[in-house]
Amino acid sequence: MAETVWSSDTGEAVYRSWDPVRNLRLRVHLQRITSSNYLHYQPAAQPGKDLIDLATFRPHPSASGHRPEVDEEEEVVIEWQEKLFSQFEVDLYQNEAACQSPLDHQYRQEILKLEHLDARKNRRIFTYTDSDRYTNLEEHCQKMTTAASEMPSFLVERMANVRRRRQDRRGMEGGILKSRIVTWEPSEEFIRNNHVINTALQTMYIMADLGPYGKLGYKKYEHVLCTLKVDSNGVITVKPDFTGSRGPYRIETDGEKQELWKYTIDNVSSLAQPEEEEREQRVFKDLYGRHKEYLNSLVGTDFETTVPGALRLFVNGEVVSAQGYEFDNLYVHFFVELPTTSWSSPAFQQLSGITQTCATKSLGMDNVAYFSYPFTFEASFLHEDESAGALPAWPVLYCEVLSLDYWQRCRVEGYGAVVLPATPGSHTLTVSTWRPLELGPVAELRRVFIGGSLELEDLSYVRVPATFKGERLSRFGLRTETTGSVTFRLHCLQQSRAFLESSSLRKRLRSVLDCLEGFSQQSSIHGVLEAFRRARRRMQEARESLPQDLGSPSGATVS
Repeated sequence: MAETVWSSDTGEAVYRSWDPVRNLRLRVHLQRITSSNYLHYQPAAQPGKDLIDLATFRPHPSASGHRPEVDEEEEVVIEWQEKLFSQFEVDLYQNEAACQSPLDHQYRQEILKLEHLDARKNRRIFTYTDSDRYTNLEEHCQKMTTAASEMPSFLVERMANVRRRRQDRRGMEGGILKSRIVTWEPSEEFIRNNHVINTALQTMYIMADLGPYGKLGYKKYEHVLCTLKVDSNGVITVKPDFTGSRGPYRIETDGEKQELWKYTIDNVSSLAQPEEEEREQRVFKDLYGRHKEYLNSLVGTDFETTVPGALRLFVNGEVVSAQGYEFDNLYVHFFVELPTTSWSSPAFQQLSGITQTCATKSLGMDNVAYFSYPFTFEASFLHEDESAGALPAWPVLYCEVLSLDYWQRCRVEGYGAVVLPATPGSHTLTVSTWRPLELGPVAELRRVFIGGSLELEDLSYVRVPATFKGERLSRFGLRTETTGSVTFRLHCLQQSRAFLESSSLRKRLRSVLDCLEGFSQQSSIHGVLEAFRRARRRMQEARESLPQDLGSPSGATVS
């Protein structure tokens, strides 16, 4: 007889299936290799001698007629979440007093029906489904690698106490629940057995009762043959993997009589017919089509566009940090100023904000306060006047940095302003700030100990105020001190019909982006708006000349 080649790879395998998991079928074959030494010797009885008849040690057939030879080998085909009862469960649920939950009563009815019809197809092989209260205690000591000298990390040790299943619990004795509702001093084993994770994961265990003949139904003889886990994404985890062309797996039992068992696990799921696969593809295609229509209905068919001659500006910003200031507990007050009447914002739009108070931390030579405060706003510009003198300025972001002392009194740490980027995209801006300075040590002592300092009545005075109508703005006599800086991160989006390329003019007119003469590279606000005005004028001229050009047989293009 050829020597058996055992499979030593008991690791898990991961499969992905688009088919429903209810179609999964497994064939499990279990066989004993080394049998127990049964005593068959029976000496003849001699009168007058008190001899023990060794026939009393011979195993007797059970009530169902099973002999030990029958228990040597067993093969069962198991479906997904199919419940096969063990001998322990058969003995347990026949006692009605042991049934506590509706599932226990359901199991009792099924067992009584199987016993009445003598329809049990298993003896040693049984299953624990996702509804059963069972936990494989070996899961918490799994290793993350195949190294023999692996040292578990802190995360592995902590996750070892997190159970996905609950441990089997015994029934009530005398109508009194053994476990208390509240456990004030839980043990480590109690935490391990009762800590449950609610995950969308179904688990099934294929078990085997490897007890000797006549001693089936004891928990200590139960062994896990295979563990199946299926998640909602169709990922199937099998441990150990299907046998296939490899050798069988082996189990050595402990105890006085060590026995050797071998078993195989094969996937015997029926293959789909070509007609079924084609029908399934049609169903999936129809499903994806309906899902696409549903998403389109959420977005809408009409894309919101701007009116002709208008530009919409969307800004998703973040107050990142502030650094280089004298005191701690900083916060930033900021707002956006829309210059002239050509700029507007929706009525619900908030153009100002205040960050949270943030303590500073040392970073190199500076103390930095990280806010990570997000904000967003939207503004629209309607270009009505064609004259060059009517070109307005771009929106300006003003900021004011303040600090809180121990008595919750405010101190101004600095003022700053920056023009919003005229180009779309992501921008990181660092705004340098300053604060008014009052001469003399008394003012500084008052600022440190009592609180209060010079403040600007109008924050727009940091730059040239929008309300200023003169030619020169004098700040003579204003003493200032450079303080720290504030970092902003801005993500700017711009929308305008001028950015679209008309399909009818694609061959006759350069794209609008080209007409803007490097719009993305314009740094001057007036230059950007001038390019915008010039592009719109050229588009109008091209539209006016389009009918005459289309009728020309020479196919001349608009330059």
